[in-house]
Amino acid sequence: MLVVSSIGQGMLWAILGLGIFMTFRILDFPDMTTEGSFPLGGAVAVTAINYGVHPIFATLLGFLGGMVAGLVTGLLYTKGKIPTLLAGILVMTGLNSVMLFIMGQANLSLLGKPKIQNMFNGLHLPGAFNIVLLGLISLVLIIGLMLFFFDTNLGQAYIATGDNENMARSIGINTDNMQLLGLTLSNGVIALSGALVCQNDGYADINKGVGVIVIGLASIIVGEVLFGELTMSERLIAIVVGSIFYQLLILAVIKAGLNTNYLKIFSSIILAICLMVPEIRKKLKINLSRSASKEVA
Repeated sequence: MLVVSSIGQGMLWAILGLGIFMTFRILDFPDMTTEGSFPLGGAVAVTAINYGVHPIFATLLGFLGGMVAGLVTGLLYTKGKIPTLLAGILVMTGLNSVMLFIMGQANLSLLGKPKIQNMFNGLHLPGAFNIVLLGLISLVLIIGLMLFFFDTNLGQAYIATGDNENMARSIGINTDNMQLLGLTLSNGVIALSGALVCQNDGYADINKGVGVIVIGLASIIVGEVLFGELTMSERLIAIVVGSIFYQLLILAVIKAGLNTNYLKIFSSIILAICLMVPEIRKKLKINLSRSASKEVA
């Protein structure tokens, strides 16, 4: 049952990876807002549920909260001309106070409150399968919407901005607007992940965003390492597979009896290894080709 739970968690965390993909991979924008918008989505959703809002609407409010955070970062970067990393860090830092204002305290529980996954209780699914079903439905909707968006003229302009900003600007694309759009949408998706994860965990905490960018990047990098060159739709699915695989790796670390207090460093090590794999592969190919050429000679 722990494996099923890890798969369900991997699906919910994959939404975070999809959000980061929109900026990190497509726009080539290292957005640190992630570590603020993720817990913000949870803080908004959990607070709304405590005030009696239906979990679905509370989750959507969390999504909107993340969009606002991303919009602020985008405005600081495009209009204020603040460097990318600094703009994200400023918003991430400010969101700590925003979350304290929203929740009224550093953490807030959902004990005895309805959660979005409770919608599937009538199906009488065993164990953590309701989380798997929630994750599956969420991912199908998000990936479907992302693929639809990327196939539109607006989506193509967005991709072109990330590929070559100067070229995109020369053909009449307003790159500032594309970056604003990307940061707004991506942080909305990231906050959605935060809202779902917090409901699954049963509480929201202002410190829940610490290190989540590593988890999101791990989903992307692990997927790329596992599958290599892919189409856009395949890449999005690879992020989901990478996220699940990453959660299973963390489960293996826990089952091995290692101290869970050090999960963050294990996460960083796993990500570092995955980042080095392409370079190791490249060097191995070069060495093999050299050996083959020597044998021919």
